[in-house]
Amino acid sequence: MSTVGGLSTPEAVRAARRDGIGLGLLGVYGVSFGAVAVASGLSPLQAVVLSALGFTGGSQFAFAAVAAAGGAPVTGLASAWLLGLRNTLYAVRLTDLLPRRAVPRLLASLLVIDETTSMAVRHEENGPAAARAGFWTTGVGLFTTWNLTTVLGAYGVQAMGDPSALGLDAAAPAAFLALVWPYLRHRRTAAVAALAAVVALLLSLVAPAGVPVLAGGAVALLGLDRRWRS
Repeated sequence: MSTVGGLSTPEAVRAARRDGIGLGLLGVYGVSFGAVAVASGLSPLQAVVLSALGFTGGSQFAFAAVAAAGGAPVTGLASAWLLGLRNTLYAVRLTDLLPRRAVPRLLASLLVIDETTSMAVRHEENGPAAARAGFWTTGVGLFTTWNLTTVLGAYGVQAMGDPSALGLDAAAPAAFLALVWPYLRHRRTAAVAALAAVVALLLSLVAPAGVPVLAGGAVALLGLDRRWRS
């Protein structure tokens, strides 16, 4: 464990930053969102603004899907909101790592997503400084690459063709799985993850979009509550 007296060592902080930079580069699949959003009926400018202000990946695709189906904007917002609720659970988990002052805390809240939470938790055993380094490096990197490539996708959709043919939509799930995989070696964590997956899968058959993810996340947090307090 790379800590001294509970504090992160410089090596641990550098390692967290390296991991964050690598994961941040996966934001290039924002090009897929930009293309899909425009193909769904949004203007390029609307797609770009949505990425900047609603930086939540899956929620953005949910909104675009409703728009493509001809649904009302309020329906799209509801679907996006349900999917984005899981970030509230992440914020509770990260509350001690996020800044205390209002403005930095507001900026940090924009970056509380799957990848940044996973990176922070992964490096938390090496001390709070390493966890924060992983969070901020991943968040800033993903936000930058996601928004830049959203612009490319939104304004270059006609020249690019079908973005799904590039396989960019699989980059984020693959990276997330790589982050959580080491924790699945523990029997308790693996059991909780399996239960959460089953709950989400079953609910996906009957519940609105976003509810299965939120329920699975709640199951995981409740199941691992003892572990976080220990």
